[in-house]
Amino acid sequence: MGGDGVVLHSPAPDGIHFVLVNADGLPGEISGNGLRCLAALAVREGWAAAEHTVHTVVGPRSVEVEALASRTYRIATDLGVPGLSSGQVPMALDPPREPVVGHALEAAGRTLHVTATSMGNPHCAIFLDEPADDELVTTLGPALERHPVFPERTNVEFVTVTGPKEIHVRFWERGVGPTEASGTGSASAVVASILNGRTDRDVRAVCDGGVLEVSWPEGGPIRQIGEVELVFEGDWGHP
Repeated sequence: MGGDGVVLHSPAPDGIHFVLVNADGLPGEISGNGLRCLAALAVREGWAAAEHTVHTVVGPRSVEVEALASRTYRIATDLGVPGLSSGQVPMALDPPREPVVGHALEAAGRTLHVTATSMGNPHCAIFLDEPADDELVTTLGPALERHPVFPERTNVEFVTVTGPKEIHVRFWERGVGPTEASGTGSASAVVASILNGRTDRDVRAVCDGGVLEVSWPEGGPIRQIGEVELVFEGDWGHP
């Protein structure tokens, strides 16, 4: 199946530096799941303390790492304050909007209503009564990713609200394609659900690959909690 991308790292005085390369070979600003994976590895290898800072190109993100077993970790991440204006996403709207909630777009022969946010990378969410099937994800995902209204392309979340404290999310990630989970995508989906009055501010985001707990106090930063499991390690040598 391969990976969604590659995370490069180097030491920092208070933690570790994070650089992301997506599956298409282009740089990405941040990955919530990748950030958690690197934080777990940094603690396991003794590169950083259990509470440390991961430095990304869009700013520092603090983490708290708890070892659950020899290869499994539970990690709380401060993902920062989401960007809600069209300029922050970015999104080419005239006049600009803040927030961008339920904005109508034509894509793949349909009229879709998107709620757009920035988690340091661009996102848009659409709401569905039933979870999106693979055909819908692979049809609407690329059409929205490369829609001209998104000058830097966008990640796409397909959101089904199952209750005031739970959503189901499927993902089309910019530069990657369909994925089983997304940390920043789950955060964006929760922000969109709150902005549309569909959920409370503490929400379980159920993804195909697992569950993330997301909290967004009004006006504050997003806190996300999820688990990481080390499944493989090895050395990559050069001939």
